[in-house]
Amino acid sequence: MRFKSLSQLKRPELRKVTLAALPQRVTMAHYAKQKAFIISDLVRAVHKDSLEWYGFTLGTTENPSLIMDIGLPYNDLNLQTRTTLSSVRIADFKESLPDDVIMNGWIHSHGALKYERFSHTDENNHLVVLDFVAASLRRPVAKREIAIKDLVFLVNDQFVEEDLAAGSVCLITDVPITMATIMETVYGNYCYSIVIGDQGWHQQQIHTREIGVLSGYSTVTTKDAELFLVDTVKVLMEADITALEDEVKRKIQPNTNPPVENMERM
Repeated sequence: MRFKSLSQLKRPELRKVTLAALPQRVTMAHYAKQKAFIISDLVRAVHKDSLEWYGFTLGTTENPSLIMDIGLPYNDLNLQTRTTLSSVRIADFKESLPDDVIMNGWIHSHGALKYERFSHTDENNHLVVLDFVAASLRRPVAKREIAIKDLVFLVNDQFVEEDLAAGSVCLITDVPITMATIMETVYGNYCYSIVIGDQGWHQQQIHTREIGVLSGYSTVTTKDAELFLVDTVKVLMEADITALEDEVKRKIQPNTNPPVENMERM
């Protein structure tokens, strides 16, 4: 048989069975969205300037895909066009959470900037936060066939060490086997990302990662996502806003004379 071009040659498709789906939209409580914009209002009121800030979106172990609350960690630096947060700060904040509360993403403000979208800096930060939240949000999402060339079957107690030299993979069983289909578990995790502005705008993305436990197969995807708001019993009271103002005073770190290397964010 002749082929006109190599493009007509296709590798056989490996079987993949979906077990569960990762979130396709960002689901958020009205309370959490309101709190995020109030933090920005308090930053302007307390520090007399529109500053960028970092925070985390919080869910529960019972409902990890719903953003129930916004957590404000200690920021390392807050400027009009830049904010920084070290990995130590992220780890400290994560350790401070109650056992039934988990981080399911991050949120930050672009303040009064007209840059109403995620920046290149944000794109790198997505992956950092994904690493921190991955363990809490990991779930089996698929079974995926593994293609192994030169698989050798050996029967337990019926082979010698020299037999292990053959093949790329050895499968040792208690009975003779002539054929096997190997399906590995693929674990998936996700991370929400939200950026907001003082004018009331917001954008959302979901970052997902899938990893095969045997093959090392790995994919990372980023996509824009719809924000779906839900009502919960929790509402912001005057006492909550007063406590939040105290957090803003302690955890936002403006610097009126930043070094040159901190002047540019984009």
